[in-house]
Amino acid sequence: MSVRRFIGANSRDVMRQVRETLGDDALILANRRTDDGVEILAMADDAVDSTEPAAMPPMDAAKPVNAPDPLQAMSERLLQEMQDMRALLTRQQTAPPAEPAPVAASTQAQLSELLARVGFSAELGDEVLAGLPESLKALGPHSDAPLVWLRQQLADRLRVLDDEASFFDQTGIVALVGPTGVGKTTTTAKLAARFVMRHGTRPVALVTTDSFRIGAHEQLRIYARLLDTPMYALDAEQPVDDLLNRLQGKQWVMIDTVGMSQRDQRVIEQIAHLQGGHSRVRLVLLLNAASQPETLEEVVLRYRQAARAAGAELDDCIITKQDEAGRLAPVLDIVIRHGMRVLFSSHGQQVPEDMSVASPKALIQQALDTQAPVSARTGLAAPLGMPRWSRDVLGQGRRLSSLLARLRQRMTGFGALEAVWDISALPGSLQDSQLDALLATSLPTPVMMWAARRNERGCDWALPDLGIDERGAWLALPALQHRQPAGWQARLEACCERSAARTHLLPVLPAVETRQWLNERGLTWVSQVPPTQRVSSHGERSTLRALFNESTPGHRVDVRFRGQAMQLWSAYAEVHGDTGDALIAWYGEIRDPESAKVVTRRYWLTPARLGGDMLPHLVTQLQGEGLAALTKRAWQQLKDADSGDVSGEVRLLMASGVAAVVSHLDNAGDEAALALRTDLLNLLGTRRKRRDTAMLDALVHAFMARDAIRQLGSVSREVSV
Repeated sequence: MSVRRFIGANSRDVMRQVRETLGDDALILANRRTDDGVEILAMADDAVDSTEPAAMPPMDAAKPVNAPDPLQAMSERLLQEMQDMRALLTRQQTAPPAEPAPVAASTQAQLSELLARVGFSAELGDEVLAGLPESLKALGPHSDAPLVWLRQQLADRLRVLDDEASFFDQTGIVALVGPTGVGKTTTTAKLAARFVMRHGTRPVALVTTDSFRIGAHEQLRIYARLLDTPMYALDAEQPVDDLLNRLQGKQWVMIDTVGMSQRDQRVIEQIAHLQGGHSRVRLVLLLNAASQPETLEEVVLRYRQAARAAGAELDDCIITKQDEAGRLAPVLDIVIRHGMRVLFSSHGQQVPEDMSVASPKALIQQALDTQAPVSARTGLAAPLGMPRWSRDVLGQGRRLSSLLARLRQRMTGFGALEAVWDISALPGSLQDSQLDALLATSLPTPVMMWAARRNERGCDWALPDLGIDERGAWLALPALQHRQPAGWQARLEACCERSAARTHLLPVLPAVETRQWLNERGLTWVSQVPPTQRVSSHGERSTLRALFNESTPGHRVDVRFRGQAMQLWSAYAEVHGDTGDALIAWYGEIRDPESAKVVTRRYWLTPARLGGDMLPHLVTQLQGEGLAALTKRAWQQLKDADSGDVSGEVRLLMASGVAAVVSHLDNAGDEAALALRTDLLNLLGTRRKRRDTAMLDALVHAFMARDAIRQLGSVSREVSV
């Protein structure tokens, strides 16, 4: 047996025997003290694998056999456990490593991979996904919300023609330019046919400058004959003015230019000849959707450089051969990154059927539906001929342009607010007259939120009144108080006549006569009142504070109050006014949702005929309480920046308009508002605790950047001339 017994006078003696017999690697299985000293059971290390524990004798043979020694039995059990342990370790070492559990890609990574597969560039993808809201990042891989957000972001960045009429109702000269074979002649015919369908054949004429291709004149002549419109030929070196006398007063002229490679130096000469006369020629670049992205990138850069060299602008394009393109994302990527506007998309040879006004959502959807392996990503990481800093600035410009375009679409009156900012750049002597002309046109205002008739604390101006459109969005251009009639009834009458307002949120309770005038016309009104306002309830007169002193508000809604997330707990009671008119008194507690502490209290009166459905108007009025602080902040920023050159009225409209836009975005809870908030905050590059003031600073920054870019563009054009 491999297990050996050693007995010694003491531990040192017995261990010496073990080492001499079994070596230094011997395994000690057991030890105990005996009358003779110390006893140890040990075995050699290399004997573990080959040794089997002794079998127990059968029960019926136990008596011919001496009883086993307890120490020997324990050593055998230990030996068996050691053998099992070593076998287990051996199996684990020889078994192949287990496959790591797959880690689900993040939402941002999934969207990035999608953009790569369809053909969008890394530059645009990183720019778009930088604004992915945290709430969408936390969603699982099966949620459609991130993809919906991505489609909207891309669609918002794709500039298109507002409607077909805005293109065909403008008289003038339109020249289609682009490389050979891009489809200029067919597109010329399609556009002419659509114009004829709207305005008839009399005002239109077709012109070709293509004298290089055999049969080029004849192809366009056939289209002209079918459309019953005249066609003229113009030498490539002949200015357009030489042709005007022959056009016999045509109001809409389409020029089919010579197709030239973007690398042909004559591109500059061609555009220069088109722009060389006194007639303004509108240039439209045709982009072949089936071309390689590198080719499209070069076409856009070279043709726009040629236009700038001629003192012209080339911002419009038409996507052709959409039906021949394996993927649509590359051409859309280039159009978005260069800030061009897509007028039409062409998808066939039939005239005029196979062309349609560009639809951002449809084009983006088609682009995202066509995927390829990631290795086939075709978007350019570094646009041709542009250094890194230029691309960064261009990306900032795209973000700014997209932001302003979406605000213009969402906020009624945002274009008018932009016009006020434009007025601020004029000489002081012209600002007042320009502002008068702008404010002469009123915007439809279903709901009017009136401000208190007093100057704001520490200011020499009163907060303007704010209109709300039919979608519940706040108007971006408020109404100046001092331009309105005196007295509440006169003011309300003028507002109803000018903007057809049907709902009025008032800062005070108007006189009985005014309330009667509002009720007779079926107008909705809400008046905020102090807690000391006296009313009659069940025949007893009391203040509103006393009336609701024992009341426990039972209805709760979430609100944004002065830039903070709060809760409005409300209660109401039927009461009567001074002259017995039936009213409903409202009591509201604005509470901190975390501590449940009451931050402040508010009281309102509404006409009894409207019942208890007035809570949304109370919420709107509460949300408007943050406007004053935001307007003050914007006013001071503008005052510090304009050196006193901007009139007080213009500055107040600029400040209050920006405050209205920011307040609306701060209060809105839809996904589009969330995306706009994210993009605004990303403009600053830093995080702030108060998102409303951070958005205000960002929007003021955006307007100032817009004005600086415009001014720089004007200077550049003056220098080029």
